[in-house]
Amino acid sequence: MAAEEPGPTGSPGPRQTWAALPWLVRTAVSWSACLVVIAAGLYLLGRIAVLLAPLAIALAATIFLTALLDPVLLLLRRRLRLPAALAALCTVLLLLGILVGVGALVWNLTASQFDQLSQELTQGVERSRDFVTSTLPVSEAQLDQLVDQAREGLSGSSPDPVAGARTATEVVGSALLALVLLFFLLKDGRSMWHWVLSRVSGPNQPVLAEAGRNGWQTLGAYSRGTMFIAAIDALGIGLALVVLRVPLALPLALITFLGGFVPIIGATVAGAVAVLVALAANGPTTALLTLAAVIAVQQIEGNLLEPLVMKRQVRLHPAVILVAVTAGTLIAGIAGAFVSVPITAVLWRVIDTVQQRRSTSALLPSD
Repeated sequence: MAAEEPGPTGSPGPRQTWAALPWLVRTAVSWSACLVVIAAGLYLLGRIAVLLAPLAIALAATIFLTALLDPVLLLLRRRLRLPAALAALCTVLLLLGILVGVGALVWNLTASQFDQLSQELTQGVERSRDFVTSTLPVSEAQLDQLVDQAREGLSGSSPDPVAGARTATEVVGSALLALVLLFFLLKDGRSMWHWVLSRVSGPNQPVLAEAGRNGWQTLGAYSRGTMFIAAIDALGIGLALVVLRVPLALPLALITFLGGFVPIIGATVAGAVAVLVALAANGPTTALLTLAAVIAVQQIEGNLLEPLVMKRQVRLHPAVILVAVTAGTLIAGIAGAFVSVPITAVLWRVIDTVQQRRSTSALLPSD
């Protein structure tokens, strides 16, 4: 009996029932089923990422650093004719030397100023509170209630000493794992990729090769471009703070540099901190001038530097960036916020490459 023939009772078969449905209903059902499957897959991936957060963060940081340091490795191998292992070791040691040197310099220059920075921030918040209560229909009691609720939420979610020790252990372990993985990826990364390509046969191999090459170029361009733009932001805002005689210019410039690695949100938070310190130290006029300087630097960055440095291949819509940063923060905290945007940029480039190859193949005449 054919599948489309009615059953013994004369009722239509499943294919006839499906064909009898309106086109809009069938389309909605198909798309809903696809969305459910995709959502379930993303949920499972998210759960796995949460469970393996230290490993996932270490791997993401390693890949990010590998893309950043790949030109240094190539320079050592081509100019100095170093073997792969020695070039990778020198690159890792160079990275450690830069991190330790810069960290020690910044700590010696700013360690004594962080307590003052905390006091200035507290005073800035108090002056902002006075401004809000004097200009808006909000009473001090209502603001105190909101502050108390926020403090209770933070104290209720604060980790105990055991959890803090475990977190510190995970951070140290992830850092050591990232360094070891960085050495091996710098040394054998290309041979690993060629091994993966050798396991793919047929027409999918050139597509995978091009997608991987473009994704790697995107990650390298993003990592180097982000570091350059963050340094320019920190330099511009730091000079503005020095000109305006705002105290703690160096710590604020450091915060701006670190915030540059979290697009949109990081720059906004760093700018707000600078404005609050200016408000507490020198009053509202200096705070407004600081705000104008922060906005000017960020506008130059977003409209001039970013298009020139990042190019079109790594630029993402601000809405996509916000969603990526939020998702990364929810999954892995601050570390997730740092790595979410480059991961999104690479995935977008890979998907775009695959779609372009498919479109090109569809336009080619078949034999």
